[in-house]
Amino acid sequence: MATQPHLLVDDGDLTDRVLVPGDPGRVDRIADHCDESETVAQNREYKVVNATYEGQELTICSTGIGCPSAAIAVEELANVGVETIIRVGTTGALQSGIEIGDMVVATGAAKEEGTSKRYEAAEYPAVPDYDVLSALVDSAEANGEDVHVGPIVSDDAYYAETDEHVVDWEAAGLLAVEMEAAAIFSLARRKGLRAGAICTVDGNLVEGTQKGTDTEDDELPEKAKNNVGRAIDISLEAATRL
Repeated sequence: MATQPHLLVDDGDLTDRVLVPGDPGRVDRIADHCDESETVAQNREYKVVNATYEGQELTICSTGIGCPSAAIAVEELANVGVETIIRVGTTGALQSGIEIGDMVVATGAAKEEGTSKRYEAAEYPAVPDYDVLSALVDSAEANGEDVHVGPIVSDDAYYAETDEHVVDWEAAGLLAVEMEAAAIFSLARRKGLRAGAICTVDGNLVEGTQKGTDTEDDELPEKAKNNVGRAIDISLEAATRL
């Protein structure tokens, strides 16, 4: 198979398990938690690193912001033999009492984005793989961490999120909003891959606290910045369980 045009990787270059943050800079932060790491490729919003964590080989690949670029990453990762994808990101809380720095493990993602709908009807569920979901929750418990577990929403119009959207999402019981999980879950299911997501809360939309972006960690509130590192540890532990 030819070199993938965006990730710039070939069949056999990567491992079968991949952690996918949005921010290319967070690839390096995840790699810093590993025992060894080596950059495989870097192009546009995509940075790809192979690493070793507690004797287990894994890959880290950024997706950029939003479902369109995340879908490209999933397509090309699948093309080169990846089997498991874990999103490690940030998210804005939609329920009172979820604090900045808390972590959310998604049981599903509402499709408030356009990318997955080019692949399938909106009625088809965007849900994680049960084994990946369980590994994330079990890893959190093993590390003594409490996580919120439940449905989230993926929205690809960051600056068009109105108060009406937030009220509706809150009433539906959705825990948080982010920008990539729905496409990652949907494409993984269609391609026979396993996928899951853990995100650190960087603001609470219903409480009016600052909502950050999934770009540079330096832009996050201090508690969220610290807990991104704890979410990384959970995701790495989950990857070793898979």
